[in-house]
Amino acid sequence: MARMVNCVKFGRELPGLERPPFAGSLGQRIYEHVSQQAWQMWPAQATLIINHYGLSLGDPNAQKILMQQMEEFFFGENAAIPEGWTPPVPQAKGGAPRRK
Repeated sequence: MARMVNCVKFGRELPGLERPPFAGSLGQRIYEHVSQQAWQMWPAQATLIINHYGLSLGDPNAQKILMQQMEEFFFGENAAIPEGWTPPVPQAKGGAPRRK
């Protein structure tokens, strides 16, 4: 049976991560309060941040910025997803929605 957490991003009880995503207090906090579903949203957000700021993850300052952005994404003032929100449908080339 999946471990359940009260997800800060979705505001309801959902299956949690199997283990902390990385060492440290932020990794533990994510493990305790972020669902698997919410965690799966982070890679796209991280890519957007890396590209927007031109971050090089070999740079310790860039890593710090990304960690701060991760904390804001999951625990910041506007971190919760609005009620009724659904993710956008990916678009295929030519603008038509992809079929699942």
